Amino acid sequence: MNAPIIALDLPSMRSVETFLTRFGKQKLALKVGMQLFYKEGPPIIEKLKLAGHWIFLDLKLHDIPNTVKEAMKSLAALEVDMVNVHAAGGKRMMEAALEGLEAGLARGMTRPLCIAVTQLTSTSENMLKEELLIDEGIEQTVLHYAKLTNESGLDGIVCSSLETPFIKENIHDFITVTPGIRLTGDERDDQTRIVTPEKAKQLGSDYIVVGRSVTKSKNPLEAYERVELEWKK
Repeated sequence: MNAPIIALDLPSMRSVETFLTRFGKQKLALKVGMQLFYKEGPPIIEKLKLAGHWIFLDLKLHDIPNTVKEAMKSLAALEVDMVNVHAAGGKRMMEAALEGLEAGLARGMTRPLCIAVTQLTSTSENMLKEELLIDEGIEQTVLHYAKLTNESGLDGIVCSSLETPFIKENIHDFITVTPGIRLTGDERDDQTRIVTPEKAKQLGSDYIVVGRSVTKSKNPLEAYERVELEWKK
């Protein structure tokens, strides 16, 4: 599925159910992040999968290789479609993530896409240098992490759409999943590197993740249809 991924940054199963009633029986691409998964646990994944939705489980694993490997074994059993780690965990950790996913798959199941976060779309150049003590700029840092992710055998990265063109120039057959998507006129909130769905398409993003532009809208279905229309132009 290559539909816009809706970030379910909502507090509970009940709030998700209320939100999804706006879409009827439509099958959606949904992102379940830490807020929701830590509250509801695996049952919410099971419920969403039974309803036919495509699921990106966004937990951004970042730990020692063995811990990430064992965690991925458990996540593989949930039969989600995409999972992720932090590229800053290093090559061995990312390789271990793949090992865990393969080991945890039920017979006959396809491995979820496994991607790595490079730099969050809330990270600015100033934050990178002043708080994280990384001397290289955003573009150089993201590209370095992307190359490391590719060498580790993962399927792609999470980055801003603004970084997609030079990722595609340097790494082939490698997907970019891009959050920080806003409709024209929406608030930036805590994001710094944002684009519209149409711009993300032009820049070459493979998947886009849209959250508050849809979930905080007075009419989520209408907002989603606007995103989808721009994305499919």
